[in-house]
Amino acid sequence: MSTTSAFSQTGKAGAVVAGATVVQIVDTSPTQIDVSKDFLVGSRAAWQDLNARGGLRGKPVRHLVLEVDGSPKALRGVADTLKAMPECVAAVGTVGDKTAGQLAAILRREMPELPHVAPWLHNPGDGSDNTFGIFATRQEQIAYAIKSLAVMGVQHVGAVYASPLEMALYREDMDRAAAELQLKLHTYSPSTSLDKLAGTLNAQSPRILIFLGGTPELAQFAQGIEKQAAQRYLVAMSDVNVVALQQLGVSRFSPVISTQSVPPVNSNLPLVRAYRDVMGRLYDEPPTAQSLAGFISARYCAEVLQGVEGNITRNNAMLAFSKRNAVDLAGLRLNPDTRKRTSVLVTQSMLGADGKIVG
Repeated sequence: MSTTSAFSQTGKAGAVVAGATVVQIVDTSPTQIDVSKDFLVGSRAAWQDLNARGGLRGKPVRHLVLEVDGSPKALRGVADTLKAMPECVAAVGTVGDKTAGQLAAILRREMPELPHVAPWLHNPGDGSDNTFGIFATRQEQIAYAIKSLAVMGVQHVGAVYASPLEMALYREDMDRAAAELQLKLHTYSPSTSLDKLAGTLNAQSPRILIFLGGTPELAQFAQGIEKQAAQRYLVAMSDVNVVALQQLGVSRFSPVISTQSVPPVNSNLPLVRAYRDVMGRLYDEPPTAQSLAGFISARYCAEVLQGVEGNITRNNAMLAFSKRNAVDLAGLRLNPDTRKRTSVLVTQSMLGADGKIVG
């Protein structure tokens, strides 16, 4: 586990001005790095911008980053680090999904008093613990993707799982969503490699395939489709980084429809305009859905902390987050209460066969 830290400011005498400390756990393992890297850049941009504008109640927020490899040993180390940091008021923006899920379980058992805020977590649970998810769940993403296909008149789709793990995690949700909309669903899971799995498709296979997996896996599957010279449409979930996929190259026969749990990065929403402005000033990075998610995660955390009653302590922060109040964040409505959520933001954009992103 490696550590990178934060933003601090000094007073006239050069002493550090104490402010709230938040900790972000980032999985930099090979299968997660393309999502985690961008998510972290967006988070850093948000905290840096906040501190440049005076921080919270006139004091800078210390944003501490703990990088892990996703292993149980690394997460055990994170838990021990957090236990030794009473000044930490929240764990915010944990990324990627598997690490966020594992950390949520550890914090629920061992540190129920520490808010786990806005993680990149696709299955945040029932909203009865100390995890406060704001992004669309995997089930909500699947339902949106399936419904959008049904509206288009599609009757037959395929579900491609990147590995047996994704199949075990998401097949029930996929099967249920397809059944509710009376879509015929054909399931694919690799026994060897994803490019070889793509080679098993034939003229009777669905032209539209929903892919459950990450960016490298989708790129490998698309390369297998390239060899077939048969056009198919790939519908990806939010763990696919479209800009990274664009750089890897996509098949000229397989446009990718990207399902995301944030607004389009070219949206006119005030929050998204602020994101583009801050990213343009602070980082030489193209806008991506993942860095926008990181930006939103940090901004949501800061918004709730700003409204904490009394001093910004861990206990007071937990009380504020536990209200699970919906927040309007510069035009974007966020609801951390999954038990009362009637609608959730899910959007789609397309990476065309020509390599251009639309929407």
